[in-house]
Amino acid sequence: MKYRRLGKTKISVSEIGFGTWGIGGATTDGAHSYGVTDDAESLRALNCALDKGITFYDTAGIYGYGHAEELLGEAFSGKRDKIVIATKAGSVNHDGEFNVAPSYIRTCLEESLRRLKTDYVDVYQFHSVPLELVRKVPECLETMQDLKREGKIRAFGYSVKSPIEALAAIKEFGAEVIQLTFNMLDLRAIHDGAFDAARTHGVGVIARVPFCFGFLTGTVTSTQFAPNDHRSAWPKEQLLRWMEAPKMFSAIDPEKLYTKAQLALKFCIASPEVSTVIPGMLTVREVEENTAASSSPSLSEEKIKSIERISGEHKFYIQGK
Repeated sequence: MKYRRLGKTKISVSEIGFGTWGIGGATTDGAHSYGVTDDAESLRALNCALDKGITFYDTAGIYGYGHAEELLGEAFSGKRDKIVIATKAGSVNHDGEFNVAPSYIRTCLEESLRRLKTDYVDVYQFHSVPLELVRKVPECLETMQDLKREGKIRAFGYSVKSPIEALAAIKEFGAEVIQLTFNMLDLRAIHDGAFDAARTHGVGVIARVPFCFGFLTGTVTSTQFAPNDHRSAWPKEQLLRWMEAPKMFSAIDPEKLYTKAQLALKFCIASPEVSTVIPGMLTVREVEENTAASSSPSLSEEKIKSIERISGEHKFYIQGK
């Protein structure tokens, strides 16, 4: 496993991280997860990840409404010094309700710390909070700085809805870390200036959704998903476009140096602005496959350009980005 600095912070992270949305499991309020999961396998996957060198774990209080954090706390009890934890607050539920009142931010952090069985988190992020809400409640930014001074968080981050929002998060709100969507089908972080801003200001970048909800792994062969799987709520036309996507990139790796999942991860970490990429992993097998990407050969500039060209030539989204 290779490691990178998280922007200008003093935090070192594995270039392949672990996204914990999936292990949070199904919720009772709709299609807001990847469905039912096996906690025992989730714990095995987390322990395997650490054994394979993954030190960065991204979570949120809303993932399984605390369950993902509880699993992290259980898996890494007594191993806190070996891992880096990023969690989030501000998103109250999956219905689009947000709250950044200082008291709420503090309460969420205390609850996260309890579930994680720790007394600090490395990165504390606003979770898809609308920019206007932060502007209306500027005290929330002061609260983040207060939490840093108190030693309860090490860095302030912002998980943005779209890469263009990263510009405000960096330039206006002073985020030290940003989390955004970036994958072979979604190059907005490059084209909208998010990577440029991160590089200029020394901001760490967490790249999420590297597999485009699993479709870039080539393992999704149906548009039928369980009712509690968030993908069941996407239009069928959109799912079909994503399902066809891996075929578009099939000629990129004639030497078969990578699995489809590994190719997707190698593309993400080929951008020097990316500090870590956080695929969601549910099983030990997925952990083993994904962590192997770090030690596999780097993508050539020619392959990177080919991926970018193919992405630009095909419309992978049914609506404009």
